[in-house]
Amino acid sequence: MLSVDEALARVVAGLEPTPAETISLENGFGRILAADVAARMTQPPFDASAMDGYAVRAQDIAEVPSSLTIVGEAAAGHPWDGEVGSGQAVRIFTGGAVPLGADTIVIQEDTDRDGDRVTVNEGAASGAFVRPRGFDFAEGDGLLAAGRKLNARDLTLAAAMNVTAFSVRRRPVVAILATGDELVMPGEKPEPGQIVSSIPFGLAELAKSAGGEPSRLGIARDTGESLAEHIGAAADADILVTIGGASVGAHDLVQDALRSAGMSLDFWRIAMRPGKPLMFGQLRAQRVLGLPGNPVSALVCSRIFLVPMIECLLGLDSKAAAPRSAILAGVLEKNGPRQHYMRATIDIGPDGDTRVTPVRSQDSSLLAPLSQADCLIVRLPDAPACSDGDSVEILPLDF
Repeated sequence: MLSVDEALARVVAGLEPTPAETISLENGFGRILAADVAARMTQPPFDASAMDGYAVRAQDIAEVPSSLTIVGEAAAGHPWDGEVGSGQAVRIFTGGAVPLGADTIVIQEDTDRDGDRVTVNEGAASGAFVRPRGFDFAEGDGLLAAGRKLNARDLTLAAAMNVTAFSVRRRPVVAILATGDELVMPGEKPEPGQIVSSIPFGLAELAKSAGGEPSRLGIARDTGESLAEHIGAAADADILVTIGGASVGAHDLVQDALRSAGMSLDFWRIAMRPGKPLMFGQLRAQRVLGLPGNPVSALVCSRIFLVPMIECLLGLDSKAAAPRSAILAGVLEKNGPRQHYMRATIDIGPDGDTRVTPVRSQDSSLLAPLSQADCLIVRLPDAPACSDGDSVEILPLDF
């Protein structure tokens, strides 16, 4: 059987980023920039006061106390259009434009006002409490680089940059096809021998969280005609994900249906637990990932393989499959010949270290422990037994 590392290398090999598209600022959250974004204005666009107080000339308050004449007022959005001269001051509020001639803000706590006169009791150096024009950024500064996933902070910055649209990578379309006569939709009453189709719903959200655009195709029945119809409906998807029926048993028809549609099969078994019967191939420009029908196996395989595929299609250097270290809370037996992904929960220890505890059962039919888990402990083939306090490698379950 193929190793997980070799399978992953084949799955992502040759994947090119999706084409760019333009979207509005309002729709930018979570999208991946396809081009650098430069500021379209300087921020702040003028010298601005950082405090409520008085705009003065520093030379006029070199010695204090100093009495000045108030000649105007400047508030945010309402600048004073005169020029501050010798012995003069302008009442100013936070965000107000510093008037011509002034170079310093004296905060109001350091003054006493009497009518149109203000006494400055504490001196201030030139530039005190002034946010100079361009203090944050200047027009033309490239502040958001291609390949960045836009978050709320980025969108706030972009709005301040006066940017209203971005060039981003089109979301890769992930078509999700459940297969099998035994499946019914949630809310329907299963007949004897039937079960509820659960995988497509979690898989769609996993794809979405990775940056993809999921498309659920429903359930294909165990006939060549039904499978062909549903496979054809996914023709425009970047990735077709099938669920179940990908092995070579008498009732496993998916692989044959995909071959008939033109798929070139790369592999269909890997040395992984859970998830040995994983299929991968290419159908013209489309990548095909055939997941096991077991819900836990399907979601774990999607975390290992589908997420990096989506990231590569978005032009990202995928780090999804890169594990990090944690401390084991508990014991683990020697591993078998397949790479094992064990569901576990995360706690922060008294020293601030990450500690992981395997869930009560690793049976791949149990969805409740998967829902409770925070991560997967990655155990290499034939890994030796582990004791409490040993270092282990984990992958977060962040979907």
